[in-house]
Amino acid sequence: MTHRLIGLIVLLALSLFVVPRASNTQQTVHVPRIGVLSPGPPPPVPDPSLDAFRQGLHDLGYVEGQTIHLEYRYADWQPERLPALAAELVQRHPDVLFTFTTSGVLAAKQATATIPIVVGAAGDLVAQGLVESLGQPGGNITGMTLFDLELEGKRLEWLKAAAPQITHVAVLVNPANPASARRPADLATEAQTLGVRLERVEARDPSEFVGAFAAIAVSHADALLVANDAVFYAHRHRLVELAVTHRLPAISGIPGFAEAGGLIQYGDNPLTMVRRAATHVAKILQGAKPRELPVERPMQFALVINLKTAQALDLTIPPAVLFQADEVIQ
Repeated sequence: MTHRLIGLIVLLALSLFVVPRASNTQQTVHVPRIGVLSPGPPPPVPDPSLDAFRQGLHDLGYVEGQTIHLEYRYADWQPERLPALAAELVQRHPDVLFTFTTSGVLAAKQATATIPIVVGAAGDLVAQGLVESLGQPGGNITGMTLFDLELEGKRLEWLKAAAPQITHVAVLVNPANPASARRPADLATEAQTLGVRLERVEARDPSEFVGAFAAIAVSHADALLVANDAVFYAHRHRLVELAVTHRLPAISGIPGFAEAGGLIQYGDNPLTMVRRAATHVAKILQGAKPRELPVERPMQFALVINLKTAQALDLTIPPAVLFQADEVIQ
């Protein structure tokens, strides 16, 4: 009995050391927290960009709510709300901030200079002064950036090729979007080469769309270039409707623009970029520094032409242009 009693006492003493250590190990498990700054609406409205980001994380082995926590803030297409929302997320001390518009990354940068910021798809980060260079960002921002200016010039070329008769192009921009601050002045060289005149037209939200198209009619512009913008993306169907009503051949890089009825869509796929940006988030969570993670650019671009819209505009697209299209909507 004495030996058994002594043995039990020894085992009990050892368990006092072992159990707390196991408990401490469980308490130190860290679930990464990602602050997600969205320009769009909250659920239940679907958001393809957020879906793409979540899919990118899932592809890398992260499970939302288990191995990673995403905390969302939604601007509901009101970009003026982004700075306050970014500040709220910073107060939550996330491991990484994620956003996917130019206005979003500017708001995130204003909110923190230390928390890593990953951009899913935004305008030229170098031109905006947000990173030092693509290869060496040098600060707390990295991710994906668009060939914004280069692609706008190419869109003018495709618009002129599809409708050679045009001479006056209205460029619709959102003045609240910093990426559009110099449009269309920074396209002057391309416009001169193509023999077209450019005119800036502004609209901040759908309430200003009708007025913008009225101004286009007064100026007698005969074509339309719609700049990339989150608000324009959200209301692309209304923009396309107005363009067709005013009989304007229109081009944009906005995803779904041609499918919504726009004449031409040319550009990269922001959803692919957002999905790819999840890789940057994963690398940072694994210890990489954003200042050392190169900013990436998309390398594939698609030309989509809507022939139904061309017919509605009594426009004949040259066969050489149709031949180069990646997709033709009949």
